[in-house]
Amino acid sequence: MTEPAGGAPDAAAFVAEAIAASIAVKQSLPALIPDIVRAADLLTDAYRRGGKAIFFGNGGSAADAQHLAAELEHRFVFDRRPLPALALHANTSTVTAISNDSDYEELFARLLRAHARPEDVAVAITTSGTSRSVLNAAEVKREIPFRLVALTGQNGAPLARHADVLIAVPSRSTPRVQEAHILIGHVLCEWVERSLFGGAGPAA
Repeated sequence: MTEPAGGAPDAAAFVAEAIAASIAVKQSLPALIPDIVRAADLLTDAYRRGGKAIFFGNGGSAADAQHLAAELEHRFVFDRRPLPALALHANTSTVTAISNDSDYEELFARLLRAHARPEDVAVAITTSGTSRSVLNAAEVKREIPFRLVALTGQNGAPLARHADVLIAVPSRSTPRVQEAHILIGHVLCEWVERSLFGGAGPAA
């Protein structure tokens, strides 16, 4: 990173480098288009069969889970009827009860047993690809045959054997992966919306 005389960091250079790094990761995403299309088709099919989308993840990925569930529950690009979607961590009483009485690593697995049905699609979000709470939840597929879409960073291998679709962003940088995840999530939500309800023109 460029530093002016005196050794203080150059804020403008830092911002420019961060933007460039984010753009570089996004420019790699066309290689993932087949996987993104498969995930979009799974979600659309789930809704056509009366199912729902279930999102989960930790930290920033929990925020993404809640964000994407809201896009489907309310509206995204245009007005239409609401779609059933949920973020598994959103009930703080449940989260704290399970964490206190049992084991946080079993949180999402327990909640999937409560909410998931065979016609649903679960969307696991983990930048590392190795979150134990997410991996334990993925194993619930052995009990309930829902579909699983996994959004990960470069290391998606631990979830690959459980996922119907793995979308592994080719980066190990947590912020860059998270930025790509929200772009992919928006694409999925918009495709579901357009497929089920119509809509005008391509995404702007």
